[in-house]
Amino acid sequence: MAFTMHSHSGQFCPGHAKDQLEDIIKHAIGLGYTTIGLTEHMPRTSLDDLYPEELDDPEGSLAVLFPRHEAYLQEAQRLQTKYASQIHILIGFEGEWLRPAYAPLINELSAHPSVDYFIGSLHHINSVPIDYDASYYARAVASAGGTEELAYQRYYDQQLEMLQALRPRVVGHFDLVRLLSSQPGRDVRTEWPGVWERIVRNLRFVAGYGGWLECNSSALRKGLAEPYPSRQIAEEWLRLGGRFTLSDDSHGIAQVATNYGRALDYLESLGVASLWTLRRDPHPGLATDGEKAKLVEVEVPLESVKAVVSKW
Repeated sequence: MAFTMHSHSGQFCPGHAKDQLEDIIKHAIGLGYTTIGLTEHMPRTSLDDLYPEELDDPEGSLAVLFPRHEAYLQEAQRLQTKYASQIHILIGFEGEWLRPAYAPLINELSAHPSVDYFIGSLHHINSVPIDYDASYYARAVASAGGTEELAYQRYYDQQLEMLQALRPRVVGHFDLVRLLSSQPGRDVRTEWPGVWERIVRNLRFVAGYGGWLECNSSALRKGLAEPYPSRQIAEEWLRLGGRFTLSDDSHGIAQVATNYGRALDYLESLGVASLWTLRRDPHPGLATDGEKAKLVEVEVPLESVKAVVSKW
């Protein structure tokens, strides 16, 4: 049983993703995925939050975000029905915690009857992107006080704000802050104890409300040696009794299931025997009263995922 809880398409994430959503789903079916979580990026509300590729026409870029999100939900529901006999489609979105003022919008978007869950992610420090390029990362570090240690501290403090406000079922790429850092493999337990204290604090909070961390294989295609989260964090998460789900964080057909073999080997080396996903009831569609579908947590043996991946 192969699956992902985190994915994007070029249809609804133009600029840094590729391909039509339906084509991605058909490709996932061909690979043997049994579940796919659709998690397009949520709309943003300020011109200050646009990315460089959106700045040729800032007002137009901003104006299209909410209609695009509505179109995404409509298309996701159509595809959920069309392919119901071939794959279990969960409908979600990736939350953007640029600042605390986004909390009401995220809660409003998650209340939509068709939305099953959202991913709680942090792509910014002090509203400055940390995973776009080296220049933006340097600006984020400067905004936090000028050192990477301070930037890491600020990242995990703002992550805690997000966790406390939203309690997301799935926490996205927990340690994304290391992607463009000078030493992504740094052992913060010994080098930056203040950062490690914050990491453990956040992990305890997520474990306390029953959230999941994703093992996100996209870190591997971006050049890191380990998926998100790194081994030191993953070990602490498991020590706390935390559960992992699995994500390719794909941004197009070419990235669906990328590096899953390496990610599964990594999880196996940590002693992980099971992963977790969701099943909606009913599927497809809404409950008989028009309310949200009921979500059931599903335990997936790691070996069953490996059995599918080994055939690729």
